[in-house]
Amino acid sequence: MADTPLLSVIDARSKILAALHTVPSETVPLSQALGRILAEDAIARRTQPPADLSAMDGYAVRAGDTANVPARLDVAGEAPAGGAYDGDLKAGEAVRIFTGAPLPRGADAIVIQEDTVREGKHVVVNEAAKPGDHVRATGLDFRTGDSGILHGTRLNHADIALAAAMNVCELKVARRPVIAFFSTGNELVRPGDEPGAHQIVSANNDGLAALISEAGGEPLDLGIARDEEADIRQTAERAKQADMLVTLGGASVGDHDLVQSALTPDGLDIEFWRVAMRPGKPLMFGALGELPMLGLPGNPVSALVCAVLYLKPAILRMQGGNPGPHFVMARLGREVPGNGAREDYMRAALDHIDGELSVATPFEKQDSSMLSTLSQAGCLIVRPPFADPAKPGEIVKILPLRA
Repeated sequence: MADTPLLSVIDARSKILAALHTVPSETVPLSQALGRILAEDAIARRTQPPADLSAMDGYAVRAGDTANVPARLDVAGEAPAGGAYDGDLKAGEAVRIFTGAPLPRGADAIVIQEDTVREGKHVVVNEAAKPGDHVRATGLDFRTGDSGILHGTRLNHADIALAAAMNVCELKVARRPVIAFFSTGNELVRPGDEPGAHQIVSANNDGLAALISEAGGEPLDLGIARDEEADIRQTAERAKQADMLVTLGGASVGDHDLVQSALTPDGLDIEFWRVAMRPGKPLMFGALGELPMLGLPGNPVSALVCAVLYLKPAILRMQGGNPGPHFVMARLGREVPGNGAREDYMRAALDHIDGELSVATPFEKQDSSMLSTLSQAGCLIVRPPFADPAKPGEIVKILPLRA
């Protein structure tokens, strides 16, 4: 296995996504639907607007009566918001109308208030109207039976508002995939514990739990397994009801990297375990029996970069959404050297400029132990294998890390 060639990032991601299945759906109220992925189209239960409505305060008229201005019209009545004028609008008449009120029968335009002068029971129109002026036509937004929101959409605040307007109070969404995970290593302690000699505080579990939640999954933190095969097996056993198992560390072939040897007797079938990328070469994927299993590097920066590239798309894929990742282009903020054989993901600040491409400036220090730079990063700059040196202003591909 040590002689297995390194897999490309795109091939690794394709293999992971191809191995996954969509989780079942569930129906939730709108108050619980934010960030969920729609499992079926949301269908409008009403037409909006339900009638031709005024888009402005002013006067409902027959457009033909205003062809020659100024035009003096009789004010036949009023149509307040929440009310209506019940009669038919006759030639030479106007109806005082307010935003949101239905047009009287016979009216085909609105003259805005600013273009009129009221004279007792009459109104003088100073600007000619055309049919449809300032009218919100029936069904302008949607009609009964329309697919207002398509399945696979990750619901945001505007989607929730649209569903409510369509008179939909519940939505069928993908269940949140349960992602079980644990770290390995005798050197690790949880935040808040006092590290002993030669121990460090583990950042991986909490960071990964946050990423899983951001992607719409449900994190199941199994803690830290000791560098003992029995402890690794016992910890992995607790993940059987999850939709995916993720390990952090122990996936390489060193004397203390025990995940493969510990779990192979329990049915671990490895699809691949090395990827041509930096940071994150020791990335493992396979299945523990029927359970998809992703092995991330133990280095915190490598683990989180790989989680962005592989785990986040996997969680979205399991919910029936667009897995991404979604790369965009930016201008380089400073010179970078040529790249080696592995695809490089450089942590970078991202400055947005109105009307122009954003500027991605890689941090001078790219050490994969530095969580501070990952926290400060707005994006990852993607450097292809064997890329030539690049100068400031050149176009580069980036993966944004923040909304």
